[in-house]
Amino acid sequence: MSRGRTILLLLVAWAYLCSHGNGLRSLRRITAGRQGGTGLTGQDANGVPLKRSKRGWMWNQFFLLEEYTGLDHQYVGKLHSDGDRSDGSIRYVLSGDGAGTLFVIDENSGDIHATKRLDREEKAYYTLRAKAVNRITNTSLEGESEFIIKIHDINDNEPKFTKDPYFAHVPEMSPLGTVVMQVTATDADDPTYGNSAKVVYSILLGQPYFSVEPNTGVIRTALPNMDRETKENYVVVIQAKDMAGQMGGLSGTTTVSITLSDVNDNPPRFPKSLYEFKVPESTEPGWTVAVLRATDADIGRNAEMSYRITSSDSPTMFDISTNRSTQEGVVTLRKPLDFEKKRTHTLRIQVENSNPDAGFLHYVATTDEATVKLIVEDVDEPPAFDRLSYVMEVKEDADAGTIIGSVSAADPDSSRSPVRYSIDRRTDMDRVFNVHPGNGSVFMLRTLDREENPWHNISVIATEFNNPRLMSRAPVYIRILDVNDNAPTFATYYETFVCENAKANQRIQTVSATDADEPVGGHRFFFSLAHEASGKANFTIRDNKDNTAGILTRRNSYNRLQKSTYLVPVVISDGDFPMQSSTNTLTVRVCTCDREGNMQLCNQEALVLTAGLSTGALMAIIICVIILLMIVVLFAALRRQQRKKEPLIISKEDVRDNVVSYNDEGGGEEDTQAFDIGTLRNPEATEESKQRRDIKPETLHPPVRRTMFLPPAHRDNADVRDFINQRLQDNDQDPTAPPYDSLATYAYEGSGSVAESLSSLGSITTEGEQDYNYLSEWGPRFKKLSDMYGGEDSDSCRDS
Repeated sequence: MSRGRTILLLLVAWAYLCSHGNGLRSLRRITAGRQGGTGLTGQDANGVPLKRSKRGWMWNQFFLLEEYTGLDHQYVGKLHSDGDRSDGSIRYVLSGDGAGTLFVIDENSGDIHATKRLDREEKAYYTLRAKAVNRITNTSLEGESEFIIKIHDINDNEPKFTKDPYFAHVPEMSPLGTVVMQVTATDADDPTYGNSAKVVYSILLGQPYFSVEPNTGVIRTALPNMDRETKENYVVVIQAKDMAGQMGGLSGTTTVSITLSDVNDNPPRFPKSLYEFKVPESTEPGWTVAVLRATDADIGRNAEMSYRITSSDSPTMFDISTNRSTQEGVVTLRKPLDFEKKRTHTLRIQVENSNPDAGFLHYVATTDEATVKLIVEDVDEPPAFDRLSYVMEVKEDADAGTIIGSVSAADPDSSRSPVRYSIDRRTDMDRVFNVHPGNGSVFMLRTLDREENPWHNISVIATEFNNPRLMSRAPVYIRILDVNDNAPTFATYYETFVCENAKANQRIQTVSATDADEPVGGHRFFFSLAHEASGKANFTIRDNKDNTAGILTRRNSYNRLQKSTYLVPVVISDGDFPMQSSTNTLTVRVCTCDREGNMQLCNQEALVLTAGLSTGALMAIIICVIILLMIVVLFAALRRQQRKKEPLIISKEDVRDNVVSYNDEGGGEEDTQAFDIGTLRNPEATEESKQRRDIKPETLHPPVRRTMFLPPAHRDNADVRDFINQRLQDNDQDPTAPPYDSLATYAYEGSGSVAESLSSLGSITTEGEQDYNYLSEWGPRFKKLSDMYGGEDSDSCRDS
């Protein structure tokens, strides 16, 4: 094909047959022209010579089957350059998708192999680049060219449904061919290569109720009028197969759960045509006497029903309603039952669909009826009054024992037990009325006063004589009729004054009246001056004919100094029968007025009354003031008594055997009530108890007190000095001692005393035994003792 130095690069088409039916792969690269340049090969149509240039790599696609299962690497193809003289100077290089991992090349021969099994569903083609380089210089002998290895698909994936399982609903009683739902399956194989991805649907389970369209997967009903009440749930298995359903194709299945939804195609039905119920005659109105339950094969809203009474032998005795939660018919009582009057009641009850379906009305009944028989049971009932309540009237001047009216009750049972009447005393606490136990006559026990209580409401009890536990009550309303038994009086208290310069026939006051009675035609009062005052009256009365009257003066002037107060007797009469009248006194004060008639000065009492203080109010104020003064005085006396303290020593000169003194002279040494005589007789006994008996301690805390230091005793009386110092120390530490100077114990007979006499006067037998002259050195507090024991008359004192 070439001349001269034309290098022919021949891409040999390799043909090989793989053990698994691999197709033919070919790669060709052609180079033409003369060696060292280009050569003419001819001319074109215009006579222009054509040039033949050196051509580069020309590649075709390589094709490779997926899922190769051979033991050796799968052969792809061969690369060859026309510059390759098979002397090992050219090295082939491969790069791109999977080069070196999925695809390898023999760098000497250019053979390409696949090292792994390939999956078209993972990657459909691979793009690679090839070039020939000088093995020594590593320079490219040809330009890099790109080629593609395309993976041929095989049917290695089965169809898969988008869901598994499917759920669908279709109304019951649907016509033939009603669409239920559509299922969809997908195949991962190449849809453009053969039939590997062409899916066909078929039904494996669910016939003859449903069918599926082979190409679309639409499921339809295959039977008309399928009844939910017969069968509600269906399981359908759908198969999807590739290769257009041909033999050898792969398949997948899914499950479709189809439920028939309810329609209102069934009417409600009573299980029985006749119902009987027993009802006690004591059942109160509003209570349930019967409950009926109809059945409906439908569910939900389609099973809702309503009940009604179509006919009854007692039209107004019963009522029926529907319990929406249980769909039951509830029969209730509207009026009381009476076994003695009617023992059975018959009702005709109808039940119907609350929500009928118009599509089924032409061939399905929507109602049903049943008969209900109510049997009344006899019950021992309490007596029944002939009225629900009684209204009676009586005049307020009726005497005790007057019969006002009567009540009547009877036993409604066939036994006709006698009835006994009584009054519920809780409604008649004052025992004003009573009732005859046999005939029910209501009469008075006391007289009545309409003005005190115009109405009386009592309850009468009727009890069966044979069974006292059975009783009934009836209210009795007693109205007290008015009798003219009250005289009219002034409507209010009037404070009236007349000016000293008043003119004759001048109106100084308008009075009105009130009456506790309530005549039928209303009040009519008549005013007049009392007969005994009409002759020398200073005032007169003018009846205004409207239940008021004016008080008028009868002379021109009045003198406050001569007479400051006038009492005007006014007679007020009513117009009812019997006529009642009363005399009311109007007090008129005489006051000094200005020219316009305005009051300026009245007497002292008038001023007080004008200020709004009555005599009773003044007395109350005075009494309150006196009580307050008494409380203040009593409180002051108590405070003074609490603060009062009795001194133990009244005078500095009054020092007796017991230093603690009181507010009385006492009885001297014979007065033993103020101290403990045993202490004087036995001084050592004070060591056992420190509690004072001559004064009650006021606090438990040791008081702060001044300690009296006695002057030193005589040298010859060391025992007395020691005794006094001991007692002084004891009293300093005594918490019950008074907070001032005192001597608790002074009598000391000496250590050799056996008599332990009460007084120290008899403890000395001779004048030389004791020397008390040092007492005069102790100050004025001991002057009395100094005079008694240290003076010249000491002997006489001791003798006394």
